[in-house]
Amino acid sequence: MQTPLIYVVGPSGSGKDSLIRYARERLASQPGVCFAHRYITRPADAGGENHIALSEEEFAARAKADLFALHWRSHGLSYGIGIEINQWLAKGVTVVVNGSRGYLPQARKRYPELLPVAIEVSDAVLRARLRARGRETAEQIEARLQRHHELGGMGDSRDVIRNDGELAPAGEALVALIRRRSGALACA
Repeated sequence: MQTPLIYVVGPSGSGKDSLIRYARERLASQPGVCFAHRYITRPADAGGENHIALSEEEFAARAKADLFALHWRSHGLSYGIGIEINQWLAKGVTVVVNGSRGYLPQARKRYPELLPVAIEVSDAVLRARLRARGRETAEQIEARLQRHHELGGMGDSRDVIRNDGELAPAGEALVALIRRRSGALACA
């Protein structure tokens, strides 16, 4: 069995960052699991996930040098996953990434062993979370909700985690999924 790339997706505000952070903390000493940081053209202090902030120029230069295993644009920002994940996968390490639903078909072509994990949340909870974080206007929130409905569910994803309530139950579901799928080697 090939080591999977666990590709966590869901709408903005579904709690992906919180769930990935939860799993990272719970699995910090787990051999065979690595959590990839995303490179994003968003300031480091913008809140949300622990990412590597790049300017548009830095991002473009890295993309031109083929330093991203995966990269896409969404909501006016560029997102990338570094090529270091290829080394981790080659060593039998299970890699967890915060992905994009819109980029899933391209990611699947590059990584046939990719395992999509959909984080789902009700519209009411999603709207409330987006409002609470205060990064978007009311119009931008409605646009995000519209995009969520246009992208729909994950279709063939067998792994769906509901995240409407407290963090711990959904976090433990993600931890259990990663443990079931993880390899036997330490993060390199």
